[in-house]
Amino acid sequence: MSENEQGIAVPIEWCYPDNIISRYATNVIVQHTEHEFILSFFEVRPPILLGSSEELKEKALHIKSIKAECVARIIVSAERMPNFVRVLQDNLSKYQEKSNQAE
Repeated sequence: MSENEQGIAVPIEWCYPDNIISRYATNVIVQHTEHEFILSFFEVRPPILLGSSEELKEKALHIKSIKAECVARIIVSAERMPNFVRVLQDNLSKYQEKSNQAE
């Protein structure tokens, strides 16, 4: 911004649409390109296996794979990623402090 230009601060109003669906993520894959980071969040739902110990083992041996469903994909610019990581680390530290105090 030059000396003659003036910035105007406009507050951001954070909104969650009524129809937004929250999903549980058990795994995340982070990829990057030259200009952005791609964060893909996955939910892995283990299969339901019933029966005796022997039956469970036999059924488990026949499972070829377990599906990991992508529940969200977020793309963050490389310029914003350091702040994104800082905010996550800050919140993790606050959570851990509270958890340690509760023990």
